Amino acid sequence: MSPAITLAAGEASEHRGLIISLFAVFVLATLVITVWAGRQTKDASDFYAGGRQFTGFQNGLAVSGDYMSAASFLGIAGAIALFGYDGFLYSIGFLVAWLVALLLVAEPLRNSGRYTMGDVLAYRMRQRPVRTAAGTSTIVVSIFYLLAQMAGAGVLVSLLLGITSDGGKIGIVALVGVLMIVYVTIGGMKGTTWVQMVKAVLLIAGALLLTFLVLLKFDFNISDLLGSAADNSAKGSAFLEPGLKYGATSTTKLDFISLGIALVLGTAGLPHILIRFYTVPTAKAARKSVIWAIGLIGAFYLMTLALGFGAAALIKPDEIIASNKAGNTAAPLLALHLGGVDSNWGAILLATISAVAFATILAVVAGLTLASSSSFAHDIYANVIKRGQATEKQEMSAARWATVGIGAVSILLGALARDLNVAGLVALAFAVAASANLPTIIYSLFWKRFTTSGALWSIYGGLVTAVGLVLFSPVVSGKPTSMFPDVDFHWFPLENPGLISIPVGFLLGVIGTYLSKEEPDKGKYAELEVRSLTGTGAH
Repeated sequence: MSPAITLAAGEASEHRGLIISLFAVFVLATLVITVWAGRQTKDASDFYAGGRQFTGFQNGLAVSGDYMSAASFLGIAGAIALFGYDGFLYSIGFLVAWLVALLLVAEPLRNSGRYTMGDVLAYRMRQRPVRTAAGTSTIVVSIFYLLAQMAGAGVLVSLLLGITSDGGKIGIVALVGVLMIVYVTIGGMKGTTWVQMVKAVLLIAGALLLTFLVLLKFDFNISDLLGSAADNSAKGSAFLEPGLKYGATSTTKLDFISLGIALVLGTAGLPHILIRFYTVPTAKAARKSVIWAIGLIGAFYLMTLALGFGAAALIKPDEIIASNKAGNTAAPLLALHLGGVDSNWGAILLATISAVAFATILAVVAGLTLASSSSFAHDIYANVIKRGQATEKQEMSAARWATVGIGAVSILLGALARDLNVAGLVALAFAVAASANLPTIIYSLFWKRFTTSGALWSIYGGLVTAVGLVLFSPVVSGKPTSMFPDVDFHWFPLENPGLISIPVGFLLGVIGTYLSKEEPDKGKYAELEVRSLTGTGAH
């Protein structure tokens, strides 16, 4: 075990009572909020959309809380600490993606749908097939995203409590899964939104504190910080230049292009982000919430520069890797070093930052689980299985049972993904969302000729292509950092499928539409166009 990890484990063991107390405070506080919100959840509108009572600022805060996940805090800091400039590309991609969401999706989606993405598609197409496809896609994307959060939770709590056994880490993943089931089944969208707002404030405050301490360490001289990071990384000036991770071969260059496309286009297709636009009363508030989110998220991603390069400057790369192969513990270890590895302050800062990161994970998994369970209950159960005859009570009951099922699947897969970089895992979710959801949303809102057949080709084709390529990529097998490092059945060379699967999703939507013999309902499209642009008739 490396010195940094020994110190971290030692500090953690000495102050385990403090650490467990902080974790308990965060968990209890969020549970109190959830129970309070659950008592105000009276009907389906409250459960799915929080009664559409949140302001643009409140929703913007919640959106940023939903978006700034374990990947942002743990994964990006780790990627920058290990790969310098190339690690920061995650931050740029995650932020630029919001322009696509703002310009193309937020307002029309708020005007056109009611609770889920399936509502938008079903408005002008055959209800049962498109709702089934939308529900399936939503659940798959959400589970990919949940893997990252589960992996982050396992790494974080293991570091703090000195748990080294695989069984212990799997137990932590299971605990997070149980908590997320409790949040969603009790609190619905109201509880989840308030938890996300609280978590966003805590995360920004924690990142701000670490950023200030890093800059203070280097007398607020960014040049000194970057220079120390380059020297300490043992990579020299190459650490501050493009190419350390994505420039060595033509394959890694293609991987970078694939990652960039997935990050920029993925946000506008993420189910847990899309449903946030339904929690505000008007399209204007939806637009305002995205603008607030861009500001808050932009400020946070600027701070990830200080976190990542600060970790690179103060901690040896082999010590970060010894703690977690993918670098996910760089931010907590940075907190320990900034406070002083042999001091109480170091232990307090480590515990506080880790507890904030844990709160981050809980809030995001609640949002993801709500998105997928809502889509199952509203799209698949109520409108496909029950053919629109389900009562609100039956629908909400189905959503709660779906939450339990999705939680169980996430625990199982999260246990397998515990050693993968969480930023990389989230990038996969973005690729799947951009391949299956985004083409269908764009075509449905803006292409008059688009048909049910085109929607099914696009969703299922994009989904199968993206997931299939991931299964046969180095993410799953063939490398020491793979999900199954001891076997090798990969034939697809890229770690992110976006370069292939996103164009396939868009292309299949066109092919499916033109091969279909059905005539699009132009009257319904005209209605949708007016509604999406003006908000007339919006719920």
